[in-house]
Amino acid sequence: MVSAGFAMALAYLEGVDLKKAADEIKKSRPTAKNLFWAVDRVFECENPVDEALKIYAEDMEINRLIGKYGAELISDGDTILTHCNAGALCAVDYGTALGVIRAANEQNKNIKVICDETRPRGQGASLSVWEMQQENIPVKLICDVASGYLMSQGMVDKVVIGADRVAKGGVVNKIGSFMVALAAKRFNLPFYVAAPYSTFDMEIDINDTLIEERDPEEVTHYGNCRICPEGTEVINPAFDIVPNDLITAIITEKGVIDPL
Repeated sequence: MVSAGFAMALAYLEGVDLKKAADEIKKSRPTAKNLFWAVDRVFECENPVDEALKIYAEDMEINRLIGKYGAELISDGDTILTHCNAGALCAVDYGTALGVIRAANEQNKNIKVICDETRPRGQGASLSVWEMQQENIPVKLICDVASGYLMSQGMVDKVVIGADRVAKGGVVNKIGSFMVALAAKRFNLPFYVAAPYSTFDMEIDINDTLIEERDPEEVTHYGNCRICPEGTEVINPAFDIVPNDLITAIITEKGVIDPL
C-alpha cells in the first residue's frame, strides 16, 4: 500500500503520466485491494507527494492499533503460527499479523512464534523469521506441510495471518493460507486475520477475486537449481481464499470484528 503511494509520488516527481503509472502499478498485484486504494488516493489528490506521506504516517498508526486490539486475543505463553510476511517489511514500521505478535511481546507475554516457510517465494523463512529475531521473540521455522502435524501435537495455540483482500465470504492471502486454516479448524484452534480497512472490498464476493498466476520457475527451481524435469508443467497461484467459516475473527484498526 505505502510502496504504491510512493511509487505514484515518484512518477509525479519524474514527470510520468500519472494515469499510465497508476495502471502499471495496479497490474503488479491485482489481488491487493489496498494497493489500488493507495494508487487511487494519490492519483486523485492535488499534491501526490504530500498524499503519499500522509498514507505512510497513517499506516504506522493503523498497524499499531491492529497490534493493540490483536494483542488482547493473545494469552501469556501462547505459541502463534503465522504464514507469509505481514510485518514491518511489508507494512510500515510495525506490521499487521506480526504487529499483533509484536504488541503481545511488548506486553511481556511469554509468546513464541512458528513461521511457515511460505513456498514458493519463502517470505516466512526470509522475512518473518528475520523480523522476529530482530525483536528477540523466540521463533522457529517449519516447512509449510508441517503445520498440521504441529497442531495435532498441541504445539500451536493460535494462528494469525494477514490479508491482501477482505470481501464478502472470506479473505485472500498468500497461497497456503487455506490449508493452514483447514488444519486449525480440525484442531479447534483460533484462526485470526489481521488487516486494515483499506483491504476491505465489499463490492465483490471473495470468490470473484482475480488470483495472480506467477512465474513457473518459482516452483521448478530453488534459487538457480532446477528440482524437476525439463518441460514440467506448473500451476503457481500466488494467493488462495480462506472462507469465513474457517476464520475466527478479523483484527482491524477499529477493533476485532466477525468475518463479513
